[in-house]
Amino acid sequence: MNHPHPATDQLDAQLMRVLKTLLAERSVTRASVRLNQSQPAVSASLRRLRLIFGDELLVRSGNTMVPTARGLALEKSLRIVLEEIDRMLVGGEAFAPATTQQVFSVGCPDYLSTVFMAGVARRLRHEAPMARLTVYPLGPEYDFGEAMARGEMDVVIGNWPQPPDHLHMSPLLQDDIVCLLWNEHALARGGMTQAQYLAAPHVVPLPFSSTHRGVIDQHLASLRLARNARIMVPFFSMAPHMLPGTDLIFTISRHFANHYAAMLPLAVVPCPIDYPRMSFYQLWHERSHQEPAQRWLRHMLGDVARTILQPGA
Repeated sequence: MNHPHPATDQLDAQLMRVLKTLLAERSVTRASVRLNQSQPAVSASLRRLRLIFGDELLVRSGNTMVPTARGLALEKSLRIVLEEIDRMLVGGEAFAPATTQQVFSVGCPDYLSTVFMAGVARRLRHEAPMARLTVYPLGPEYDFGEAMARGEMDVVIGNWPQPPDHLHMSPLLQDDIVCLLWNEHALARGGMTQAQYLAAPHVVPLPFSSTHRGVIDQHLASLRLARNARIMVPFFSMAPHMLPGTDLIFTISRHFANHYAAMLPLAVVPCPIDYPRMSFYQLWHERSHQEPAQRWLRHMLGDVARTILQPGA
């Protein structure tokens, strides 16, 4: 007669989630934030896990932690087991936003966080007050596709011209591209020519993806044109604050420009370049395509886009 291994009586789903998160984050501090637990609690769970498996699982290497061979081997199994447990717990019941304690994670470029994510926060607090939301920045070193495949990211919002074709995609909105500049700028009254636009000094954000050129510069390159980039910034939200008192121009979507023009001494004027409208969309992985909670999240994001980010709204 086969007897279960003694460790199976000690290894519950919560411990498995802690180990999965530790293997992903490779840091007790970051894991505790994601799990909404104290660092001592996560450290205690790691000690229990080490006893159960008879292995260190993660060992310190400089300022980070690295998985042992056993830890790496467990990573895929944990993902499969926890997905099955989640399916069992759902049990075919309808998703209830009002009572869910789901933890949602969205990757979003910072120029959408100003208006869009504020709208998402209001909607979430109204419809799903027990849920949690983590918004992750997008950067050239971050592999969001792999993060979604591992279940660490639910949805990524982007607007680069060629989104990855292995992910599901749904349009969110389209927006005009305009120029934002100091309201006492010589070109603030409109009527800017193409030559004036290209010659003027521009604030240009660094691209948030190393494999996709920015929409603005890609379109200019297709016309064999280039703008006079003078100041490069890591965040879109930095640029508007640099415009007052200068001759700088910032080219951005209309909803972003209108938001800052209402707060700062700035003017929104038409671009003399016939840019295509900026298209925003959400991306998600096949693994979460049919999950009720994820479908609700994507619908909510689309609804916020329609009601808040329509040009002129």
